[in-house]
Amino acid sequence: MDIGDEVIIKNVETKSDLKQFVDLQFRLYKGDPGWVPPLRSDQLKYVAGAGNYLNQAGPSTKLLALKNGEVVGRLLVGINEELNHDKGLKSGYLSLFESIDDEMVSTKLLDFAEEWLKGKGMDHMKGPFSLPGGDDNRGFLLDNFKDPTMIMNTYNKSYYPRMFENYGFEKYHDVFAYISDSKNGNIKRYEKLVPYAMEKNHFTVDKIRLKEIQLEMKDVKEIIDKAMPKEWLDFIPPNDEEIQLIAKQLVPYADPDLIYIARNLKGEPIGFNIALPDYNEVLSKMNGSLFPLGIFKFLYYRRRIKGLRFFVLFVVPEYRNKGVSSAIYYHIFRSAVEKGYTHVEGSTIWDYNEPMKLDIEKYGGKIYKTYRIYTKKINK
Repeated sequence: MDIGDEVIIKNVETKSDLKQFVDLQFRLYKGDPGWVPPLRSDQLKYVAGAGNYLNQAGPSTKLLALKNGEVVGRLLVGINEELNHDKGLKSGYLSLFESIDDEMVSTKLLDFAEEWLKGKGMDHMKGPFSLPGGDDNRGFLLDNFKDPTMIMNTYNKSYYPRMFENYGFEKYHDVFAYISDSKNGNIKRYEKLVPYAMEKNHFTVDKIRLKEIQLEMKDVKEIIDKAMPKEWLDFIPPNDEEIQLIAKQLVPYADPDLIYIARNLKGEPIGFNIALPDYNEVLSKMNGSLFPLGIFKFLYYRRRIKGLRFFVLFVVPEYRNKGVSSAIYYHIFRSAVEKGYTHVEGSTIWDYNEPMKLDIEKYGGKIYKTYRIYTKKINK
């Protein structure tokens, strides 16, 4: 083999390295209609740890793979120490994987990640995952590379799952994206059921108050603390800093008509959701930059967004099966139709989250995309 064909792995250490880490995806997906270019400036901040909990969660490193002097692959590997401590795990996570269709590249990246994690005492590695504190880049898309990718969701090359499987990874869990549209006839049956459930079980559903976001997020944290199942091995309730980070991210993009908090008649929070307009419809017009004309495109197209993504819904245990989730779904759907949205994606729903899956399916939602998260035991 010519020495020029050798794959070299290096750590991201400089601003130039970081730029190459971000730029790779723009080269790999150029001309691919399924991929939506993020803003380069936002991506540089994101992979550096701004807007997520990457730098607080534990050690991590970003890797570049070079062949013939050209960047041909990338990977972030890290450890969420708080999660591991809480769940009794010794697990590392993988994120932001990209590669040309060359298994020598993927093997070298994954070899480095495995050795790095083994050196820190880990016994498993899993991924791809969101960066700590995030709700994006979760799993590899297995199917439906045709329908547009919605805000903060995953798109990847179709050969990525093969690369992980050939390396020895096995399925950990699948997560799903559901789709529903404004012509959903199932919504009619809830027009009377929801008001009845709210009156019978003594709760209200109100739009989030963005001007009082700090107070609202205290209620959100209280709901998550009570509602997140202990058996969810890959999640722990956000701490106070993470809640404030979520609030900071939410305000610039949130539509208060799409985010609700349910409370009982004592004013105690019992459920909430987060849904956002699909800003990918805007980003797809901007080619990764706000300048020189991107800002005008942003202002123009944001008023014409037709889709929204439903991220999360939590209900405290004592109010489950009392119509709280249905009431929140109904309020969102009604607002979405009134505002001209034509379709809703609910994602990403883990394969074991049967209550959430059933709720969405009752409303006529159907699975239209499947993503897979992988796991591998680290060789000793």
